[in-house]
Amino acid sequence: MIMGCGRVGSTLALSLEEQGHDVAVVDKERTSFRRLGQSFEGRRVVGYGFDRDTLVQAGIEHAHAFAAVSSGDNSNILAARVARETYNIENVVARIYDPGRAEIYQRLGIPTVGTVRWTANRMLRRLLPHGATPQYTDPSGNVVIAEVAYHPGWIGRPYPDVETHTRCRIAFVMRTGQGIIPGPDAMVQEGDILNLIAASTALGAVERILEKPPPAE
Repeated sequence: MIMGCGRVGSTLALSLEEQGHDVAVVDKERTSFRRLGQSFEGRRVVGYGFDRDTLVQAGIEHAHAFAAVSSGDNSNILAARVARETYNIENVVARIYDPGRAEIYQRLGIPTVGTVRWTANRMLRRLLPHGATPQYTDPSGNVVIAEVAYHPGWIGRPYPDVETHTRCRIAFVMRTGQGIIPGPDAMVQEGDILNLIAASTALGAVERILEKPPPAE
């Protein structure tokens, strides 16, 4: 179920339906559903995504997941909490524009997508030669998966060496546009984009390790 039929909500709805999922979309404006096109076969329900009658009409009692992606932070977080706390939906995410609010709700156990922070981080990653870009933070804020830049001296070194020196696990590597999980014999190749699992408090130290050449063997 998706609350909000703007550009994000409609794109998400069409993508999920294309993958074979049954989708219901809730929006307070009937005209918003035009973004779904004529071929969309899911439910279109006019109403507020935090209103229980609207949610029941949309099929909340049988929903597997709930995404609140309207243009209002308050509406999104309220709807997400209703879905989680009233209808016990485990897979819930809310779109939050205010980075400060996003962090608060993340720590309350409601996964959020902070639009402003995500965009800013991606921009910084392209502008600056070093630094880490968080890709995912667990609800407690203690663990992060981050895209971390590395010194060219690491190219040709085995990935297990990276784990040993950083004391982190490698989540995945993007190589020529494809995600891979490197095996024990895999080497760092030029152009690899490295994503590590680390304690959030240790991320700065990991950056400092990787921005320097590896120790001589």
